[in-house]
Amino acid sequence: MKITFIVPAIGKKPGQKYIGTWKMEPLTYAVLNSLTPKDCEVELFDDRIELIDYNTSTDAVVISVETYTAKRSYLIAEKFRARHIPVFLGGYHVTLCPEEAVHHCDSIVVGNAECVWAQVLEDLAHGDLKKRYQGGLGYTQMQPDRGLYAHKKYLPISLVETGRGCCHTCDFCAISSYYHKYVNRDIQHIVADIQRSPHRYHFLVDDNLMADISHAKALFRAMEPLKIKWAGQGTLTMARDPKLLKLMKKSGCELILIGFESLEAPNLKQMNKSFNVALGERDELVQRIHDAGIGIYATFVFGYDNDTPATIDQTVAFAKKHRFYTAAFNHLLPFPGTPLYQRLQNQDRLLYDKWWLAEDYQYGQLSFKPKCMTPEEVSQLCRQARKEFASLPSVLKRGMHSMQRSNPLMWGLFWAMNIRLGEEVDKKMNVPIGRNLDDLPK
Repeated sequence: MKITFIVPAIGKKPGQKYIGTWKMEPLTYAVLNSLTPKDCEVELFDDRIELIDYNTSTDAVVISVETYTAKRSYLIAEKFRARHIPVFLGGYHVTLCPEEAVHHCDSIVVGNAECVWAQVLEDLAHGDLKKRYQGGLGYTQMQPDRGLYAHKKYLPISLVETGRGCCHTCDFCAISSYYHKYVNRDIQHIVADIQRSPHRYHFLVDDNLMADISHAKALFRAMEPLKIKWAGQGTLTMARDPKLLKLMKKSGCELILIGFESLEAPNLKQMNKSFNVALGERDELVQRIHDAGIGIYATFVFGYDNDTPATIDQTVAFAKKHRFYTAAFNHLLPFPGTPLYQRLQNQDRLLYDKWWLAEDYQYGQLSFKPKCMTPEEVSQLCRQARKEFASLPSVLKRGMHSMQRSNPLMWGLFWAMNIRLGEEVDKKMNVPIGRNLDDLPK
C-alpha cells in the first residue's frame, strides 16, 4: 500500500512560483509517517516548492488543510478523486469546518490524527472507509520520522512540538477555538526529539510556550545541556520573570515571537487579550527581553474597532523604536469557528460568507468592513507599514542593534530575513489564494 502526503500552497499567480519566506518542514506528515507501518510506501509532495505529480501511482492521498489553503486543497483533492483515488482531509480547517470539508473528499479526520491513524490505514486496506474519523487531543509517544524530507529544500531548522493549545481565549484565534486548554508534551519526548534532529537550530512549535510556566522552566533546564539554538512563541508576560528569561537564554533561545496585536487598550479588550494591558509598561518589558539577549519577532494586527490611520503610524513607530528583529503588520482576518467570525457575521460586517472559498478573494484583502476605515484603506496601510519597517534605513538601524546581542549566524539570518521580507511586500499583494490551474495536467 502507498500513501501520498501533500502540502498545499497558499496561492500562486499563473506562471509564478510560490511566494514565501518560510519554507519550513511540514511536521504533521513526519508524525504520521512515524505511525505508518514500514511495509507501507510513503511519498510527499510540497506544493510550495515543487509541482505535484497528479499521475502518481498511489492508494490514497492525505492533505492537511489550513483555512488559507482550503480552496486549493479541495482542487487538489478533486484531481485525485477523478482518478478514483481516496482522499483524506484533516487539519485545523477541517476540524472547525467539517460540514464543508466532507463534500470534497472521501474521509475527514477531525482533531489530532494520531489516535485514529492506525484505524484509517486498516479501513483503507479493507476498502471500508468511514466518512469521518474523530481524533483526540493527546500526543503519540512515537518520534517524528523526518525521512520524508530527504532532498527537499527546507530551511535547516527542525520543528519540535512542545505543547498544543493555549491558556488564553483570544477572539481571533482558531487554535483556542478547538483546544480550549493547554496540553503539555512530555519533556523526555521533547528532548529525545531534539536529539534526533539533524539540525542545530530548532523552532519550538507551541502557540504559547509560557502557557504553563513550571513546564516551560523544566523544559529549558532539560534543554540546556543540548547546546542548541532555538526560536519559539511566547507572550510579554515572560518579561515579568527574570529567572525565566535567564533559563530561556541558557537553553539556547535566540528569538521569541510575541503577539502584541495592538497598542490600544480598547482593542485588546475587544479581542479578549486585555491581559496585555495589565502587564504595565511595554517599553520596560521589551527592554528586559532584549537585555537578556533575546530578539523579538513582533506581530501586530489592524482592523479592530478602535483602529485608525494614526494607530498604524504609532505602531510602526513603536516597532522601529525598539528595533525588533523583525515584525509583521497584518490586517485582521476572521477565521471560521472563532468568536470574531461570529461577531462580525452577527453585525452583518462580513464581505464574504466564506472568504477562503471566494473566487475573487486575494492575499492582502480584508474580508470584512472595519468600523473606522474602509477595507481598502486598512489593506493599503498594512502594506505601507511593512514597507516602512523593511526600508533600508530601518533595516540598517535594527541590524546594528541585533549585532550587539546575536551570534554571527543569527545576525546573518537577520539580514537574509529582513531584506527578503522587504522585497516580497509587493509580490505577495493581490495573489489569489487557492485557484491556480497552470501546474495541473491538461
